[in-house]
Amino acid sequence: MEQIPYDEWRASAVDPAFSEWMRSLSEPEWTAVVNHPFAASITRGDVPDDDMRRYLIQDFQFVDSFTALLGAAVACADSFESRVPFGQFLGEIATTEELTYFHRALAALGATPADMTSPELEPVTADFRALMDEARTSLDYPLVLAVLCVAEWSYLGWASRAEEPLPDNFVYREWVELHEGPAFRAWVHFLRDELDRLGPAMDEEGRARVLDFFRRAVRLELRFFDMAAGS
Repeated sequence: MEQIPYDEWRASAVDPAFSEWMRSLSEPEWTAVVNHPFAASITRGDVPDDDMRRYLIQDFQFVDSFTALLGAAVACADSFESRVPFGQFLGEIATTEELTYFHRALAALGATPADMTSPELEPVTADFRALMDEARTSLDYPLVLAVLCVAEWSYLGWASRAEEPLPDNFVYREWVELHEGPAFRAWVHFLRDELDRLGPAMDEEGRARVLDFFRRAVRLELRFFDMAAGS
């Protein structure tokens, strides 16, 4: 999609938020992610075991890079008030059900410990980890936000489309529940709010750089689902 300058775009936009500008300029890939057939299959609980195992094994390889990215957000956020939610979420990762979910789900799907700790990385997994590391080492708060926001907002996008009742099998039900609900929605809202707060004050060069990271993350999310679906 053509890159329309933010100031020009928001003059006529229904929703002038900076995060919405980036999302709208990430089409059609954004819609392809949140409506992806593989994600829809997760919500229905009908992904073949081999495919779900491969998907979760590869997704688990992001845990360390994602945790480090959250740490970078704590370090480079521009205020104490902004640091606190990242610190809280960072603490929750190690103590809540998401980390244990991976172990329980992959065990149920027949994965071995080696599958979790030293699998062969899919090219898209390696590329996504590289983007996370690039954002982390930049210590540029808006760039860190852009990658985190795509990862969380896009997952809320497909998980929020799940229809009740959710699958009985916990492998699918809990993966949806981890990415939908009041707490997760509030977390995504915070990430978007931070981008919306910072974006309008940035110059065009800065906005273009943040948009580049956002778009790259969206494209990687789409490639990741395509990989999981065997496309």
